[in-house]
Amino acid sequence: MARQNYLGERIGSQSEGASVVEWSSLLMTLLLCGLGLLSIYSATVNAGMPTYFAKQLAFTGVGLVIMLGVMFAPVRWIEVGAPFVYGLALMLLVAVLVIGKVVNGQKNWIALGPITFQPSEVAKICTLLAIARFMARPNVNLQTVRDLGTVFFYIAAPVGLIILEPDYGSATVFGALFLGIALWGGADLLLLYALITPPIVALAALFGIKPLLIALVAVSVGTLLFRRTLLVTAVVIGINIGAGYGMPWVFNNVLKPYQKQRIEILLDPNKDPRGQGYNVVQSKMAVGSGGLFGRGFQQGTQTQLRYIPKQWTDFIYCVPTEEFGFIGGTLVIGLLAGLSMRLLRVAEIVQRKFESTVIAGIASIWAYHTFINIGMALGLLPVIGIPLPFMSAGGTSLVINLAMLGFVMNFFRQMRKRHDV
Repeated sequence: MARQNYLGERIGSQSEGASVVEWSSLLMTLLLCGLGLLSIYSATVNAGMPTYFAKQLAFTGVGLVIMLGVMFAPVRWIEVGAPFVYGLALMLLVAVLVIGKVVNGQKNWIALGPITFQPSEVAKICTLLAIARFMARPNVNLQTVRDLGTVFFYIAAPVGLIILEPDYGSATVFGALFLGIALWGGADLLLLYALITPPIVALAALFGIKPLLIALVAVSVGTLLFRRTLLVTAVVIGINIGAGYGMPWVFNNVLKPYQKQRIEILLDPNKDPRGQGYNVVQSKMAVGSGGLFGRGFQQGTQTQLRYIPKQWTDFIYCVPTEEFGFIGGTLVIGLLAGLSMRLLRVAEIVQRKFESTVIAGIASIWAYHTFINIGMALGLLPVIGIPLPFMSAGGTSLVINLAMLGFVMNFFRQMRKRHDV
Protein backbone atom coordinates (compact mmCIF):
# COMPACT_ATOMS: atom_id res chain seq x y z
CA MET A 1 0.00 0.00 0.00
CA ALA A 2 2.92 2.37 0.64
CA ARG A 3 4.09 1.97 -2.94
CA GLN A 4 0.51 2.35 -4.14
CA ASN A 5 0.10 5.64 -2.20
CA TYR A 6 3.43 6.90 -3.49
CA LEU A 7 2.43 6.18 -7.06
CA GLY A 8 -0.93 7.80 -6.52
CA GLU A 9 0.68 10.96 -5.13
CA ARG A 10 3.14 11.03 -8.00
CA ILE A 11 0.40 10.67 -10.57
CA GLY A 12 -1.65 13.31 -8.76
CA SER A 13 1.20 15.81 -8.83
CA GLN A 14 1.59 15.36 -12.57
CA SER A 15 -2.07 15.04 -13.50
CA GLU A 16 -3.02 18.70 -13.98
CA GLY A 17 -4.10 19.04 -17.58
CA ALA A 18 -3.62 15.31 -18.14
CA SER A 19 -6.19 13.30 -20.07
CA VAL A 20 -8.90 11.49 -18.15
CA VAL A 21 -8.92 8.79 -20.85
CA GLU A 22 -6.65 5.77 -20.42
CA TRP A 23 -5.41 5.97 -23.99
CA SER A 24 -2.84 3.18 -23.82
CA SER A 25 -5.37 0.47 -22.93
CA LEU A 26 -7.95 1.86 -25.34
CA LEU A 27 -5.59 2.00 -28.33
CA MET A 28 -4.22 -1.50 -27.73
CA THR A 29 -7.76 -2.84 -27.44
CA LEU A 30 -8.89 -1.15 -30.65
CA LEU A 31 -5.85 -2.55 -32.47
CA LEU A 32 -6.69 -6.06 -31.22
CA CYS A 33 -10.32 -5.68 -32.29
CA GLY A 34 -9.13 -4.56 -35.72
CA LEU A 35 -6.74 -7.49 -36.05
CA GLY A 36 -9.51 -9.82 -34.93
CA LEU A 37 -11.94 -8.50 -37.54
CA LEU A 38 -9.25 -8.75 -40.22
CA SER A 39 -8.45 -12.33 -39.23
CA ILE A 40 -12.10 -13.42 -39.05
CA TYR A 41 -12.77 -11.86 -42.47
CA SER A 42 -9.79 -13.65 -43.98
CA ALA A 43 -10.73 -16.98 -42.38
CA THR A 44 -14.40 -16.97 -43.43
CA VAL A 45 -15.15 -14.83 -46.47
CA ASN A 46 -13.71 -17.20 -49.09
CA ALA A 47 -15.29 -20.14 -47.30
CA GLY A 48 -18.75 -18.72 -47.97
CA MET A 49 -19.38 -17.72 -44.35
CA PRO A 50 -19.39 -13.90 -44.37
CA THR A 51 -21.97 -13.80 -41.56
CA TYR A 52 -19.23 -14.45 -38.98
CA PHE A 53 -17.47 -11.23 -39.93
CA ALA A 54 -20.72 -9.26 -40.08
CA LYS A 55 -21.78 -10.50 -36.64
CA GLN A 56 -18.38 -9.75 -35.13
CA LEU A 57 -18.45 -6.24 -36.62
CA ALA A 58 -21.93 -5.67 -35.18
CA PHE A 59 -20.92 -6.98 -31.76
CA THR A 60 -17.85 -4.73 -31.83
CA GLY A 61 -20.16 -1.75 -32.24
CA VAL A 62 -22.46 -2.95 -29.46
CA GLY A 63 -19.50 -3.64 -27.20
CA LEU A 64 -18.04 -0.17 -27.73
CA VAL A 65 -21.38 1.43 -26.85
CA ILE A 66 -21.60 -0.66 -23.67
CA MET A 67 -17.98 0.22 -22.88
CA LEU A 68 -18.84 3.92 -23.03
CA GLY A 69 -21.89 3.35 -20.83
CA VAL A 70 -19.80 1.56 -18.21
CA MET A 71 -17.08 4.18 -18.46
CA PHE A 72 -19.45 6.95 -17.33
CA ALA A 73 -21.47 4.97 -14.78
CA PRO A 74 -21.17 6.22 -11.18
CA VAL A 75 -18.60 4.09 -9.37
CA ARG A 76 -20.78 4.05 -6.26
CA TRP A 77 -23.58 2.42 -8.23
CA ILE A 78 -21.18 -0.20 -9.55
CA GLU A 79 -19.88 -0.99 -6.08
CA VAL A 80 -23.32 -1.13 -4.42
CA GLY A 81 -24.76 -3.20 -7.26
CA ALA A 82 -21.94 -5.78 -7.25
CA PRO A 83 -23.68 -8.33 -4.96
CA PHE A 84 -26.89 -8.05 -6.98
CA VAL A 85 -25.23 -8.68 -10.36
CA TYR A 86 -23.38 -11.61 -8.79
CA GLY A 87 -26.70 -13.09 -7.70
CA LEU A 88 -28.10 -12.47 -11.19
CA ALA A 89 -25.11 -14.25 -12.73
CA LEU A 90 -25.72 -17.30 -10.53
CA MET A 91 -29.39 -17.29 -11.55
CA LEU A 92 -28.37 -17.26 -15.22
CA LEU A 93 -26.00 -20.18 -14.64
CA VAL A 94 -28.85 -22.12 -13.02
CA ALA A 95 -31.19 -21.14 -15.86
CA VAL A 96 -28.80 -22.38 -18.53
CA LEU A 97 -28.86 -25.83 -16.93
CA VAL A 98 -32.65 -25.87 -17.27
CA ILE A 99 -33.41 -24.09 -20.54
CA GLY A 100 -29.95 -23.84 -22.09
CA LYS A 101 -29.14 -24.59 -25.70
CA VAL A 102 -26.90 -27.61 -26.26
CA VAL A 103 -23.88 -26.88 -28.49
CA ASN A 104 -21.19 -29.54 -29.02
CA GLY A 105 -22.48 -31.57 -26.09
CA GLN A 106 -22.44 -28.62 -23.68
CA LYS A 107 -25.50 -26.81 -22.34
CA ASN A 108 -23.89 -23.41 -21.95
CA TRP A 109 -25.92 -21.04 -24.12
CA ILE A 110 -29.24 -19.28 -23.52
CA ALA A 111 -31.25 -18.35 -26.61
CA LEU A 112 -33.46 -15.26 -26.62
CA GLY A 113 -35.01 -15.35 -30.05
CA PRO A 114 -32.24 -14.88 -32.64
CA ILE A 115 -29.75 -13.82 -29.95
CA THR A 116 -27.76 -16.33 -27.92
CA PHE A 117 -25.36 -15.54 -25.09
CA GLN A 118 -23.10 -17.46 -22.74
CA PRO A 119 -23.84 -16.89 -19.02
CA SER A 120 -20.38 -18.13 -18.00
CA GLU A 121 -18.85 -15.09 -19.72
CA VAL A 122 -21.19 -12.76 -17.85
CA ALA A 123 -20.37 -14.56 -14.59
CA LYS A 124 -16.66 -13.69 -14.87
CA ILE A 125 -17.08 -9.94 -14.46
CA CYS A 126 -20.01 -10.29 -12.03
CA THR A 127 -17.98 -12.58 -9.76
CA LEU A 128 -15.01 -10.24 -9.93
CA LEU A 129 -17.14 -7.25 -8.93
CA ALA A 130 -18.57 -9.13 -5.94
CA ILE A 131 -15.11 -10.19 -4.77
CA ALA A 132 -13.81 -6.63 -5.17
CA ARG A 133 -16.71 -5.36 -3.06
CA PHE A 134 -15.76 -7.85 -0.33
CA MET A 135 -12.07 -6.94 -0.59
CA ALA A 136 -12.93 -3.25 -0.14
CA ARG A 137 -14.31 -3.89 3.34
CA PRO A 138 -12.19 -2.68 6.29
CA ASN A 139 -9.79 -5.18 7.85
CA VAL A 140 -10.05 -7.81 5.10
CA ASN A 141 -6.80 -9.79 5.12
CA LEU A 142 -6.23 -12.55 2.60
CA GLN A 143 -3.50 -14.03 4.77
CA THR A 144 -6.25 -15.31 7.04
CA VAL A 145 -8.03 -18.54 6.18
CA ARG A 146 -11.40 -16.89 6.81
CA ASP A 147 -11.04 -14.10 4.26
CA LEU A 148 -9.24 -16.17 1.65
CA GLY A 149 -11.91 -18.84 2.11
CA THR A 150 -14.61 -16.23 1.49
CA VAL A 151 -13.00 -15.28 -1.82
CA PHE A 152 -12.77 -18.97 -2.67
CA PHE A 153 -16.49 -19.37 -1.94
CA TYR A 154 -17.33 -16.52 -4.33
CA ILE A 155 -15.36 -18.38 -7.00
CA ALA A 156 -16.58 -21.89 -6.15
CA ALA A 157 -20.30 -21.14 -6.58
CA PRO A 158 -20.17 -20.24 -10.32
CA VAL A 159 -17.47 -22.85 -10.98
CA GLY A 160 -19.69 -25.62 -9.62
CA LEU A 161 -22.58 -24.58 -11.88
CA ILE A 162 -20.32 -24.21 -14.93
CA ILE A 163 -18.86 -27.69 -14.39
CA LEU A 164 -22.41 -29.09 -14.49
CA GLU A 165 -22.86 -27.75 -18.07
CA PRO A 166 -20.11 -29.14 -18.48
CA ASP A 167 -17.67 -26.41 -19.54
CA TYR A 168 -14.34 -27.19 -17.93
CA GLY A 169 -12.48 -24.62 -20.00
CA SER A 170 -14.50 -21.69 -18.64
CA ALA A 171 -14.25 -23.15 -15.14
CA THR A 172 -10.45 -22.95 -15.27
CA VAL A 173 -10.67 -19.19 -15.94
CA PHE A 174 -12.20 -18.72 -12.50
CA GLY A 175 -9.26 -20.61 -11.00
CA ALA A 176 -6.88 -18.17 -12.69
CA LEU A 177 -9.02 -15.29 -11.41
CA PHE A 178 -8.78 -16.61 -7.86
CA LEU A 179 -5.00 -16.89 -8.04
CA GLY A 180 -4.66 -13.44 -9.57
CA ILE A 181 -6.80 -11.78 -6.92
CA ALA A 182 -5.07 -13.72 -4.14
CA LEU A 183 -1.65 -12.59 -5.34
CA TRP A 184 -2.79 -8.99 -5.76
CA GLY A 185 -4.50 -9.01 -2.40
CA GLY A 186 -1.41 -10.18 -0.52
CA ALA A 187 -2.33 -13.77 0.29
CA ASP A 188 0.28 -16.07 1.80
CA LEU A 189 2.70 -16.99 -1.00
CA LEU A 190 3.26 -20.49 0.35
CA LEU A 191 -0.47 -21.14 0.28
CA LEU A 192 -0.62 -20.03 -3.35
CA TYR A 193 2.45 -22.14 -4.07
CA ALA A 194 0.63 -25.13 -2.57
CA LEU A 195 -2.32 -24.47 -4.89
CA ILE A 196 -0.30 -23.99 -8.08
CA THR A 197 2.30 -26.77 -7.84
CA PRO A 198 0.10 -29.92 -7.55
CA PRO A 199 -1.42 -29.47 -11.07
CA ILE A 200 2.11 -28.99 -12.47
CA VAL A 201 3.34 -32.15 -10.75
CA ALA A 202 0.25 -34.05 -11.92
CA LEU A 203 0.91 -32.94 -15.50
CA ALA A 204 4.54 -34.06 -15.23
CA ALA A 205 3.33 -37.49 -14.09
CA LEU A 206 1.61 -37.97 -17.44
CA PHE A 207 4.99 -37.83 -19.17
CA GLY A 208 6.43 -40.68 -17.11
CA ILE A 209 8.21 -41.44 -13.86
CA LYS A 210 11.39 -39.49 -14.66
CA PRO A 211 9.62 -36.14 -15.33
CA LEU A 212 7.53 -36.78 -12.21
CA LEU A 213 10.59 -37.24 -10.01
CA ILE A 214 12.25 -34.13 -11.47
CA ALA A 215 9.11 -32.09 -10.78
CA LEU A 216 8.84 -33.41 -7.22
CA VAL A 217 12.46 -32.57 -6.47
CA ALA A 218 12.07 -29.05 -7.90
CA VAL A 219 8.83 -28.43 -5.99
CA SER A 220 10.30 -29.79 -2.74
CA VAL A 221 13.34 -27.53 -3.01
CA GLY A 222 11.03 -24.58 -3.69
CA THR A 223 8.97 -25.44 -0.61
CA LEU A 224 12.09 -25.55 1.57
CA LEU A 225 13.05 -22.04 0.44
CA PHE A 226 9.97 -20.65 2.19
CA ARG A 227 11.58 -21.72 5.50
CA ARG A 228 8.36 -22.60 7.27
CA THR A 229 7.86 -25.12 10.08
CA LEU A 230 8.66 -28.76 9.43
CA LEU A 231 4.98 -29.71 9.62
CA VAL A 232 3.86 -27.09 7.06
CA THR A 233 6.71 -28.00 4.71
CA ALA A 234 5.90 -31.71 4.98
CA VAL A 235 2.21 -31.09 4.25
CA VAL A 236 2.94 -29.09 1.08
CA ILE A 237 5.43 -31.69 -0.18
CA GLY A 238 2.99 -34.48 0.73
CA ILE A 239 0.18 -32.83 -1.28
CA ASN A 240 2.43 -32.69 -4.32
CA ILE A 241 3.50 -36.33 -3.92
CA GLY A 242 -0.15 -37.32 -3.69
CA ALA A 243 -1.01 -35.30 -6.81
CA GLY A 244 1.85 -36.84 -8.78
CA TYR A 245 1.29 -40.47 -7.89
CA GLY A 246 -2.51 -40.09 -7.85
CA MET A 247 -2.73 -38.67 -11.38
CA PRO A 248 -2.48 -42.07 -13.18
CA TRP A 249 -5.44 -43.33 -11.13
CA VAL A 250 -7.45 -40.20 -11.91
CA PHE A 251 -6.57 -40.52 -15.60
CA ASN A 252 -7.72 -44.14 -15.78
CA ASN A 253 -10.76 -44.02 -13.48
CA VAL A 254 -12.15 -40.48 -13.34
CA LEU A 255 -11.60 -38.72 -16.66
CA LYS A 256 -14.09 -39.23 -19.47
CA PRO A 257 -12.91 -40.72 -22.79
CA TYR A 258 -12.86 -37.38 -24.63
CA GLN A 259 -10.84 -35.81 -21.80
CA LYS A 260 -8.32 -38.65 -21.97
CA GLN A 261 -8.06 -38.15 -25.73
CA ARG A 262 -7.27 -34.46 -25.31
CA ILE A 263 -4.48 -35.22 -22.87
CA GLU A 264 -3.09 -38.00 -25.08
CA ILE A 265 -3.12 -35.65 -28.08
CA LEU A 266 -1.29 -33.04 -26.00
CA LEU A 267 1.41 -35.58 -25.23
CA ASP A 268 1.59 -36.81 -28.84
CA PRO A 269 -0.46 -34.93 -31.48
CA ASN A 270 0.70 -37.36 -34.17
CA LYS A 271 -0.91 -40.28 -32.38
CA ASP A 272 -4.19 -39.58 -34.21
CA PRO A 273 -3.34 -37.00 -36.90
CA ARG A 274 -6.60 -37.50 -38.81
CA GLY A 275 -8.81 -37.64 -35.73
CA GLN A 276 -8.47 -35.95 -32.35
CA GLY A 277 -4.98 -34.65 -33.12
CA TYR A 278 -5.96 -33.11 -36.46
CA ASN A 279 -6.66 -29.60 -35.15
CA VAL A 280 -3.39 -29.37 -33.26
CA VAL A 281 -1.27 -30.73 -36.12
CA GLN A 282 -2.83 -28.35 -38.66
CA SER A 283 -2.59 -25.42 -36.25
CA LYS A 284 1.13 -25.97 -35.69
CA MET A 285 1.65 -26.25 -39.46
CA ALA A 286 -0.16 -22.94 -40.01
CA VAL A 287 1.86 -21.12 -37.36
CA GLY A 288 5.14 -22.54 -38.62
CA SER A 289 4.48 -22.00 -42.31
CA GLY A 290 4.17 -18.24 -41.96
CA GLY A 291 7.91 -17.71 -41.63
CA LEU A 292 9.13 -14.24 -40.74
CA PHE A 293 6.79 -12.05 -42.80
CA GLY A 294 3.96 -14.49 -43.63
CA ARG A 295 2.31 -15.62 -46.83
CA GLY A 296 0.25 -12.46 -47.24
CA PHE A 297 -3.33 -11.46 -46.50
CA GLN A 298 -5.71 -14.28 -47.53
CA GLN A 299 -2.79 -16.27 -48.94
CA GLY A 300 -2.37 -18.83 -46.15
CA THR A 301 -2.86 -22.40 -47.32
CA GLN A 302 -3.93 -23.91 -44.01
CA THR A 303 -6.40 -21.16 -43.17
CA GLN A 304 -7.77 -20.41 -46.64
CA LEU A 305 -8.31 -24.09 -47.47
CA ARG A 306 -9.96 -24.59 -44.07
CA TYR A 307 -7.65 -27.35 -42.88
CA ILE A 308 -8.15 -25.96 -39.38
CA PRO A 309 -11.74 -26.44 -38.12
CA LYS A 310 -13.31 -23.31 -36.60
CA GLN A 311 -10.17 -21.30 -37.16
CA TRP A 312 -12.16 -18.11 -36.52
CA THR A 313 -12.70 -19.04 -32.85
CA ASP A 314 -10.36 -21.29 -30.84
CA PHE A 315 -7.56 -21.22 -33.43
CA ILE A 316 -7.81 -17.60 -34.58
CA TYR A 317 -4.13 -17.09 -33.71
CA CYS A 318 -3.23 -19.26 -36.70
CA VAL A 319 -4.56 -16.66 -39.13
CA PRO A 320 -2.27 -13.68 -38.35
CA THR A 321 0.73 -15.98 -37.85
CA GLU A 322 0.32 -17.75 -41.20
CA GLU A 323 -0.60 -14.62 -43.18
CA PHE A 324 1.74 -12.13 -41.45
CA GLY A 325 4.31 -14.56 -40.06
CA PHE A 326 6.41 -14.14 -36.95
CA ILE A 327 5.87 -10.38 -37.15
CA GLY A 328 2.09 -10.75 -37.02
CA GLY A 329 2.15 -13.35 -34.24
CA THR A 330 4.54 -11.26 -32.17
CA LEU A 331 2.37 -8.18 -32.65
CA VAL A 332 -0.68 -10.04 -31.29
CA ILE A 333 1.24 -11.36 -28.27
CA GLY A 334 2.84 -7.97 -27.68
CA LEU A 335 -0.50 -6.16 -27.68
CA LEU A 336 -2.15 -8.68 -25.34
CA ALA A 337 0.83 -8.80 -22.98
CA GLY A 338 1.17 -5.02 -23.07
CA LEU A 339 -2.53 -4.63 -22.28
CA SER A 340 -2.34 -6.87 -19.21
CA MET A 341 0.82 -5.13 -17.98
CA ARG A 342 -0.74 -1.72 -18.49
CA LEU A 343 -3.80 -2.79 -16.50
CA LEU A 344 -1.59 -3.84 -13.59
CA ARG A 345 0.07 -0.43 -13.72
CA VAL A 346 -3.32 1.29 -13.63
CA ALA A 347 -4.41 -1.00 -10.78
CA GLU A 348 -1.41 0.27 -8.79
CA ILE A 349 -2.26 3.93 -9.16
CA VAL A 350 -6.04 4.02 -8.73
CA GLN A 351 -5.54 3.53 -4.96
CA ARG A 352 -9.12 2.56 -3.99
CA LYS A 353 -9.22 -1.15 -3.10
CA PHE A 354 -12.45 -1.91 -4.98
CA GLU A 355 -11.23 -0.34 -8.22
CA SER A 356 -7.73 -1.77 -7.92
CA THR A 357 -9.02 -5.32 -7.36
CA VAL A 358 -11.37 -5.15 -10.35
CA ILE A 359 -8.62 -3.98 -12.70
CA ALA A 360 -6.11 -6.57 -11.44
CA GLY A 361 -8.74 -9.29 -11.84
CA ILE A 362 -9.45 -8.23 -15.42
CA ALA A 363 -5.72 -8.37 -16.16
CA SER A 364 -5.63 -11.92 -14.72
CA ILE A 365 -8.54 -13.05 -16.91
CA TRP A 366 -7.09 -11.62 -20.11
CA ALA A 367 -3.58 -12.91 -19.39
CA TYR A 368 -4.91 -16.42 -18.73
CA HIS A 369 -7.03 -16.42 -21.89
CA THR A 370 -4.01 -15.31 -23.90
CA PHE A 371 -1.69 -17.92 -22.42
CA ILE A 372 -4.12 -20.82 -22.87
CA ASN A 373 -5.39 -19.91 -26.35
CA ILE A 374 -1.96 -19.36 -27.86
CA GLY A 375 -0.68 -22.44 -26.05
CA MET A 376 -3.50 -24.42 -27.72
CA ALA A 377 -2.58 -23.06 -31.15
CA LEU A 378 1.09 -24.00 -30.64
CA GLY A 379 0.24 -27.50 -29.41
CA LEU A 380 1.68 -26.80 -25.95
CA LEU A 381 -1.61 -27.03 -24.04
CA PRO A 382 -4.78 -29.13 -24.39
CA VAL A 383 -7.66 -27.74 -26.46
CA ILE A 384 -10.23 -26.52 -23.92
CA GLY A 385 -12.13 -23.89 -25.88
CA ILE A 386 -10.68 -20.67 -24.45
CA PRO A 387 -11.12 -17.70 -26.85
CA LEU A 388 -8.39 -15.16 -27.59
CA PRO A 389 -9.46 -11.79 -26.11
CA PHE A 390 -10.87 -9.31 -28.65
CA MET A 391 -9.90 -11.55 -31.59
CA SER A 392 -11.84 -14.83 -31.48
CA ALA A 393 -15.31 -14.72 -33.05
CA GLY A 394 -17.98 -14.68 -30.35
CA GLY A 395 -20.39 -11.92 -29.40
CA THR A 396 -20.71 -12.60 -25.67
CA SER A 397 -16.97 -12.78 -25.09
CA LEU A 398 -16.26 -9.63 -27.10
CA VAL A 399 -19.01 -7.54 -25.49
CA ILE A 400 -18.02 -8.62 -21.96
CA ASN A 401 -14.34 -7.89 -22.66
CA LEU A 402 -15.19 -4.41 -23.93
CA ALA A 403 -17.39 -3.88 -20.87
CA MET A 404 -14.39 -4.87 -18.71
CA LEU A 405 -12.33 -2.22 -20.49
CA GLY A 406 -15.12 0.22 -19.64
CA PHE A 407 -14.53 -0.45 -15.94
CA VAL A 408 -10.81 0.21 -16.38
CA MET A 409 -11.51 3.48 -18.22
CA ASN A 410 -14.05 4.50 -15.59
CA PHE A 411 -11.77 3.91 -12.62
CA PHE A 412 -8.85 5.63 -14.34
CA ARG A 413 -11.06 8.63 -15.13
CA GLN A 414 -12.24 8.84 -11.51
CA MET A 415 -8.65 8.67 -10.27
CA ARG A 416 -7.68 11.59 -12.53
CA LYS A 417 -10.68 13.63 -11.40
CA ARG A 418 -9.87 13.04 -7.71
CA HIS A 419 -6.30 14.28 -8.15
CA ASP A 420 -7.34 17.26 -10.26
CA VAL A 421 -9.72 18.55 -7.59
